[in-house]
Amino acid sequence: MYTSSKHTLMLPGLLVVLSMALTVATPSALHAQVDVSGAWTLSVTTDNGITSPSLTLEQDGTELTGHYSSAALGETGVRGRVDGSQVTIRFSAELQGNSIGVMYRGTVAEDGTMSGTIDIADGMLTGTFTATRSLP
Repeated sequence: MYTSSKHTLMLPGLLVVLSMALTVATPSALHAQVDVSGAWTLSVTTDNGITSPSLTLEQDGTELTGHYSSAALGETGVRGRVDGSQVTIRFSAELQGNSIGVMYRGTVAEDGTMSGTIDIADGMLTGTFTATRSLP
């Protein structure tokens, strides 16, 4: 059997390099968390037409809270989550005297814009949206 102190010394170094490579290649490292805090202007398109709601978000890690305002759905508080560049925002709104669930699901692009889908009242009305950060 052949042993070499040179190979024995290289083994710990190799383990360190492999450990570092695995740490860098984890999914959370590959998909950095986006920051969606701030004011947003949306353009929402449904079968009922186009609306321009506003949204203000505060982010604490992956959790979102904030305020939504639109002519169609009124003003309300929102909650949501961020997972990498994926954003989900939920709230309840009053529509014709009924409380309905609203969910936005979107992706934040490299240029900082957000786009995705809106689902109102569990699919009763659906559509798409784009969002840009409002200027301060």
